Amino acid sequence: MKVLVATDAWHPQVNGVVRTLARIADEAPALGATIEFLTPDLFWNVPLPIYPEIQLALPRARAIEQRIAAIAPDAIHVATEGPLGYAVRRYCRDHRWSFTTSFHTRFPEYIAGRLPVPAEWTCTLTWAWLRRFHSSAAATLAATPSLAAELTSRGFGNVRVWTRGVDTDLFHPRPSTDLGLPRPVFLNVGRLALEKNVEAFLALDLPGSQVVVGDGPAREDLMRRYPQAVFFGKRQGEELARIYAAADVFVFPSVTDTFGLVLLEALASGLPVAAFPAPATRDVVAGAPVAALNADLHTACVEALQLSRETCRDFALGMSWTVSARSFLAHVAQAARVVPGGSLHLAA
Repeated sequence: MKVLVATDAWHPQVNGVVRTLARIADEAPALGATIEFLTPDLFWNVPLPIYPEIQLALPRARAIEQRIAAIAPDAIHVATEGPLGYAVRRYCRDHRWSFTTSFHTRFPEYIAGRLPVPAEWTCTLTWAWLRRFHSSAAATLAATPSLAAELTSRGFGNVRVWTRGVDTDLFHPRPSTDLGLPRPVFLNVGRLALEKNVEAFLALDLPGSQVVVGDGPAREDLMRRYPQAVFFGKRQGEELARIYAAADVFVFPSVTDTFGLVLLEALASGLPVAAFPAPATRDVVAGAPVAALNADLHTACVEALQLSRETCRDFALGMSWTVSARSFLAHVAQAARVVPGGSLHLAA
């Protein structure tokens, strides 16, 4: 089976959407499928003014038709609600092509935090826009059961759970790794933007060191306001994995993430989690003794120091990208009315 994925989020962006799609594509051949992408770099595009790393594609309908015809997919998945996602959605509607979508970003909360208008107005309008966008899909894929239940309660139809995974070969404990900083080391990894709530972590009076890995529009302001913290900037691959392994607690202050791949990367590295008891975080850790969840983030950080690193690693070993890819392919195959079988090995 050949799957076409349309996504407005793509390299050089570093975020959960990009990492998830890239890993699913890596896993697909072993499951009897291939994934082709329509991404902004294939079309005329412009940088987002407040975030130049994000390129907004402005494709013509004819260019979309030509690309899809050249790929000749068996199934189409629209991963994002941006201009490219809209263009492919329109193509599918015009050609009566069944397709799936996925819900990755809580735009209502993100937009409400940036506009000088009452949040309830912004959220109402944004949820209506998202509901309309996804209403044409045969299925909308959500990362956790809590998110799936919320979307259903908001009027989204045929929502299904598509979980995420982690590379346990790259992210693993490294007992001899050290950052040369006072311990304990409290670590946060992610995009530095308002919606990530990193300030809730940096404002804590914690012992040892506070380390932040990542980049984004809020970085300079956070560095100016919290000079006691160590900002490493963007890190990837082996370098990022070593930083995880050298820390003592992973602090996840976000309350709007729909999943949080960094949670699994930290746990695979043997790193306990401290976080607010947000729905997505609760879903990811599933009640296992690998995270301290508390409305008081300082208390959560201190409690997390007592958790077993071995238990964290064991928990993450059950969250593979192969399982995630199999789930994704099963959903898009069903939506495209492709019968699993032959070379498409979707059985558990």
